[in-house]
Parts: sequence; structure tokens; C-alpha cells
Amino acid sequence: MINVIALAVLPALILLYYTYQQDKMQREPVKMVAKGFGFGCLSVFCSFFISIPSMRLGLFPEEINSLGDAVRQAFFGAAIPEETAKLFCLWLFLRKNPYFDERMDGIVYAVSVGLGFAAFENVEYLFAAGTDWVTTGIGRSLTAIPGHFGFAVLMGYYYSLYHFDRYRAPGAGLKMWLYPVLGHGIYDSIAMMSAVTPQLSGAITIAILMLCFQMIKWARKSMQKHLIADASDYDTGGVDIQG
Repeated sequence: MINVIALAVLPALILLYYTYQQDKMQREPVKMVAKGFGFGCLSVFCSFFISIPSMRLGLFPEEINSLGDAVRQAFFGAAIPEETAKLFCLWLFLRKNPYFDERMDGIVYAVSVGLGFAAFENVEYLFAAGTDWVTTGIGRSLTAIPGHFGFAVLMGYYYSLYHFDRYRAPGAGLKMWLYPVLGHGIYDSIAMMSAVTPQLSGAITIAILMLCFQMIKWARKSMQKHLIADASDYDTGGVDIQG
């Protein structure tokens, strides 16, 4: 049991530690990052309040029998409920957080929430995999966990833009939700297509790995942009907070 949980959680913790280390200006208290991780675990349950009614309303099917079913389940069964729940929990966590005073902080906290969700979800998947838990864990550590990391950086990047630079970044309030949903929905649509076209499973796996690689590259660039902006604010005497 301990080995299963360790394999499920360790990849998320590695990416969270990597993100934490990038915050070179003024690192957040470890207890606050851990608290954000806990809010991410909570967001798993929050997502059910959207996904279950959506399924009962017929917005997505329980079984995938066509490419259309795959897309509907990807967006209405996963991307929209999960990213909405993460964003709600991120807002709940940050609304009275006195340490949220730099742009990079938004990424750090969003990643802590996103990877908390990913770790909790991963534990569920690995226990459900039974004797195949090692194979499942390794596969998800290369795909699903980096995917949630990329979606979280998207959310945190635009959350900070909205909080600190909303008048210079129109649309950031929408983008903090829309872009993670689109990224997540596209990722899951590609992954779920293997249920309809199993003969293309190899190509689908390669496409997912390439998508994760591109998201990680974008995530690194986004962090650098916020770090540069934060450093500039320190040089000129303060962060332009519009929140």
C-alpha cells in the first residue's frame, strides 16, 4: 500500500519542488505550499458537483463509442469540472493569503493546487489498476502528472496577470479558466481516442508525450516572464497590484 501511494504521489511532489525552486525572488512558506496541495486534494471532491450533474443532463456519455463521445467526455466529464474546481479552490486559498505578493507566487500556488489534485487522482488510478499499478504509475508519471502541471501553470500565470496587471492584460480573468480547460480538454480528447481507435494507440501515446513536452517548455517560459516582471518591480519600488 505504501509503495502504491509513494509511486502515485512522488512525481507530483518532484514537479512541485521544481516549481518552488524557481521562485528565486522570495520563496513562499513551505506550510502555505503544503496547504495549497491540500486544497488541490479537496478540489477532487468539488469537481464531482459539476461532473455528476453534467452526466445526468446527458452532456457526456458514460461509455465512449465514437470520437464525438471522446471529446464530450474529455471536456464535460473531465476538463471543465476539474479545472473549474481547481480554480475555485485556488481562489478560496489565495483570497486571504498575505504571502501572495508576487506574480510568480500565483504559479507556485496554482501548481500546488493542481498537483494536489493530480496526486489524489493518481492514488485512485493506481489502486484501481490492481497488479498493473507499477505500469500505470510509470505511464501516468510521464503523461497525466506533467499534464496537470502544465494546466496549473496556465492557470497560475493568468491568475497573477489578473491580480497584478489586469488593466494591462485584458481577458486574463477569463483566460485563467479557459486556457487550462482547453489544454486539459485537448489532452484528454487525444487520450480517450484510443478507446475508439486502439490501432492508433502508439501514435496517440506519442502525441500525448509531445503535448506534455510542449506544455513543460511553455511553463518554463511563463515562469521566466513572471520572474523578470517581479524583478523589475523590485527595481522600480513595488508590485503594481490591481486586485
